[in-house]
Amino acid sequence: MARLIEGLSDDVVIRCLAYVPFYLHPKLELVSRSWRAAIRSQELFKARKDLSVTEDLLCVCAFEPENLWQLYDPLRDRWITLPLLPSKTRHLSHFGVVSTGGKLFVFGGGSEAVDPTTGDHHGSFATNEVWSYDPVVRQWTPRASMLVPRSMFACCVLNGKIVVAGGFTSCRKSISLAEIYDPEKNVWASLPDLHRTHNSACSGVVLGGKLHVLHKGLSTVQVLEIGERPEWTVKEYGWLQGPMAVVQENLYIMRQGIIFKQKASSSKVVVSAPELRNRIDSAMIGLMDELYFIGGVVGPNRWNWSIWPLSEVSILSVGNERPIWRRATPMTRCRGTIFGCTQLTL
Repeated sequence: MARLIEGLSDDVVIRCLAYVPFYLHPKLELVSRSWRAAIRSQELFKARKDLSVTEDLLCVCAFEPENLWQLYDPLRDRWITLPLLPSKTRHLSHFGVVSTGGKLFVFGGGSEAVDPTTGDHHGSFATNEVWSYDPVVRQWTPRASMLVPRSMFACCVLNGKIVVAGGFTSCRKSISLAEIYDPEKNVWASLPDLHRTHNSACSGVVLGGKLHVLHKGLSTVQVLEIGERPEWTVKEYGWLQGPMAVVQENLYIMRQGIIFKQKASSSKVVVSAPELRNRIDSAMIGLMDELYFIGGVVGPNRWNWSIWPLSEVSILSVGNERPIWRRATPMTRCRGTIFGCTQLTL
């Protein structure tokens, strides 16, 4: 085979290519077939990690258009559109989403599609399907199904493995079952059940290397630490209710248009954000030392019954003593209710 660049070993070329930003990779592939193979190789992904030149991107999926994901590059303030998720479920929503090992994973969920003539929802309320997206080869792949169909559940990464817990299964039945997924082996295993369940959606955040599962409307937090014998413990933290995000091991919560920094048993006001008070179903996620507020809808209210889907992105820097707001480029394809949002490092 011909060398990538005459006079240089392919190993050296791969290390040079590792410094090229991800958004330029499609253009590099046009050089030749060998360059295309190199750009889509795991060797390039490994070189980026070894040289500490990986990039932190945001992955976002919204109500419109259905089953479409976009990547946001914060350093260049630009959006990249991914191939359509090939799920048979219309408007897949209420799923779990995380990333690990340079891949995006989508778990379970159900359909948000509505028949305009009857008002009925299409498809099932909960599935056990699992998809992964590899940005190196730009392809979605079905993975081993979860042990139980579920939606509206907690989903987080712990030590490179993915834990799902709680939520609802088929027929909107709340469950306390938990399981763990090994993405390298593509295998699921059962975990001890949650001590408590509740007829509401649950979510999860990782703090201090432990998974914290919260049910909407409950003050208790169930904590899991992965070890030789995984075990759940119940804590009465009294955390505020609302969207949550973690920035540099600090938990931030938004409640009624106010951003709080949450400690174990106390909270501190960071900043008031009245422009976010009327925005519902948006994503709140931490990236580096900033909080991102993405998409959502505005309305209805007492003066206007219209609902406006949004593509706007607002960013709050919390790394300084004085929080600073700024705007990013709006999503170029997605808009409206945000179904999924996570960070992807590649």
